[in-house]
Amino acid sequence: MAEVIVEIVGFMESECGPFPCDETRSCGLDTCYPSNSLMDAIGALRDELLDLYGDRVEVKTTLLDEAMPDHIRTIIEERHPPIPIILVNGRLTSIGRVSLDLIKEEIEYALEES
Repeated sequence: MAEVIVEIVGFMESECGPFPCDETRSCGLDTCYPSNSLMDAIGALRDELLDLYGDRVEVKTTLLDEAMPDHIRTIIEERHPPIPIILVNGRLTSIGRVSLDLIKEEIEYALEES
């Protein structure tokens, strides 16, 4: 069982973040360039985290296209975060985009706590 669950919340046709995809790869992901697609970025993130952490980290996708889970509704009502929403072990982060380095920082913090 995974020690850390990274949950990415958005819409099927969402972009991976507020900035367009460019050659600088500031997100740290290469395989999804230049799609700017949330779904492609989640796949690329999942692959990178699997290589780095193995089964210690699970990447979960929650799409809001058809339904909104109660835990996400509560977060949106209370905090109004940007999409994509990045949760680590259920805790809202301030990341606001699919970014390998920023998500790795949150994972390391969560692993230290456990």
